Amino acid sequence: MKQTYTKEDGKELILPELTPGEKRSGFFAFLEGGAVMPAAVIQGKKTGKTVLITAGIHAKEYVGIQAVLELAAQISPEDVTGRIILVKAVCREALEQREGSILRQDGRNLNREFPGRADGTFTQRLAWEMEQKLFAEADYYIDLHSGDSYEELVPYTYYPGKAAPEVSSTARRMACCTDVPYMVRSESTRGGAYSCAASAGIPSVLLKRGGMGRWTAEEVQSMKKDVCAILDELGILKSHDVSRTYYPIEVTQVQYQAASGFGFWYPKKKPGDLVRSGDVLGTVRGYDGKIRETAVAEIDGVILYQTGSLQVVEDGAMIAYGKINYHLDTRKEEITNYWTKRSEGFLEQRRQELHSPLAQRFDALLRRQLPGERLRILDVGCGTGFFTILLSRAGHEAVGVDLTPDMVRGARKLAMEEGADCEFRVMDAENLDFPDGSFDAVVSRNLTWTLPDVKRAYREWSRVLKPGGVIINIDANYGDCDFTDTSELPENHAHNRIEREMMQECERIKRQLPISSCVRPGWDVGALAGSGMASFSVDLKISRELYRERDDFYNPTPLFLICARKDNR
Repeated sequence: MKQTYTKEDGKELILPELTPGEKRSGFFAFLEGGAVMPAAVIQGKKTGKTVLITAGIHAKEYVGIQAVLELAAQISPEDVTGRIILVKAVCREALEQREGSILRQDGRNLNREFPGRADGTFTQRLAWEMEQKLFAEADYYIDLHSGDSYEELVPYTYYPGKAAPEVSSTARRMACCTDVPYMVRSESTRGGAYSCAASAGIPSVLLKRGGMGRWTAEEVQSMKKDVCAILDELGILKSHDVSRTYYPIEVTQVQYQAASGFGFWYPKKKPGDLVRSGDVLGTVRGYDGKIRETAVAEIDGVILYQTGSLQVVEDGAMIAYGKINYHLDTRKEEITNYWTKRSEGFLEQRRQELHSPLAQRFDALLRRQLPGERLRILDVGCGTGFFTILLSRAGHEAVGVDLTPDMVRGARKLAMEEGADCEFRVMDAENLDFPDGSFDAVVSRNLTWTLPDVKRAYREWSRVLKPGGVIINIDANYGDCDFTDTSELPENHAHNRIEREMMQECERIKRQLPISSCVRPGWDVGALAGSGMASFSVDLKISRELYRERDDFYNPTPLFLICARKDNR
């Protein structure tokens, strides 16, 4: 990387190509030294792609600045594949003078001037040089922001929706790694640094967390975790913290409402609040207390950010909100595609399992928990029909449902081979197509860890239960294990016969699911209680009963069983 570089004393030098395993800190100089940015470059021991990370494009957005300071100190070249360029404060002078997003050299906002101009004003030329010298080095770009000193917001991530399809797709994948409630598909191609980089073919995201000129250690830690999760997804840095509270829901059609003049701003809502078209969002009053302007929601959506200070200024932001597009959640499609590829192997494994001691042990386990004989039982996430067939053999009316059509086809085939009278349907475990009170019991094996919204699933399972019915869920804390590590499995185990890329895909999907970060089964008991279930029993020792041999059915992750009973009323 050939780049003008300075030391603390201002002496300039040219930064040479770093050797593998080297980390260097100092300052990048732009505009012949007129703009000097503190930076670090980390060259991994292994060759790979380059990611650019910037903070401080707006000088009072402190969470990102502190996150980059810490990341630059903490990331070791030993852990990096490729190269990471970290710019700790793009607008360093504004930061040191406690100025805001408007640069005093020409009164312009840097993040509104991309793409820049080589013959323009100070800010326009700075944007142009950043494109030529920084963006030109990057394969990926992460830009860290907060709300400005007068803005409060709910954490969210922007990704470019108007870039080339492959760029937008990769950027969306990066955005999906962030542990925030929302991600915004931006329709902009100009202005923002990340939009400009995306237009140049660089997958880019902008992360927003914090605001009002404040920062906390917790916000910084969350921002760092988001960055590391993206770097992990890109194969640049292995992240060991894969916990998450959120999977970002997509937001589009963002409405930015600005004030028509100076006034005192009195919001009616908070960032993160859901609004309906026609809702009053806030009012602007004059010194006399009279309303000068009223902000009204033009669409249904969620508030992303708003002015948190008392005053608004002419053409200054009052509030921004966007439409939530729940149907743009692609996780179920990814999950279905993955288990479609696994369906043939699952069919063969369950075929063998039905004629193994494991089938007898599962049968005994279920009999102890079921509330009677000849029940109508729903097997949710039936896969290729193992539980459904066992229950049918035991004399129950068994119905199996699964989201993956190939699994259901395999279940029907296996039931025919076994002479089991079962019914199978393609159906979403979170959206059951059965009337209320249809079943005496709902059973599930190794399903809930794969669901995007487990609370919704539990509510549905409770809904279709008759009073006094039971939910029997057998699952494990799979969020605590790494599916790519098969060292504890027997050589003939199914996971050792699966391509490593497929196990990596499973691990990636699992990381997108908040259930992977929950403490289970305690979390499940709370969620079931919230769904209307009345009494519970938990067995943490069933793996000892089931997996007595380390054979090709062996599961090294300890299973738990939850039996929840619905109130008789």
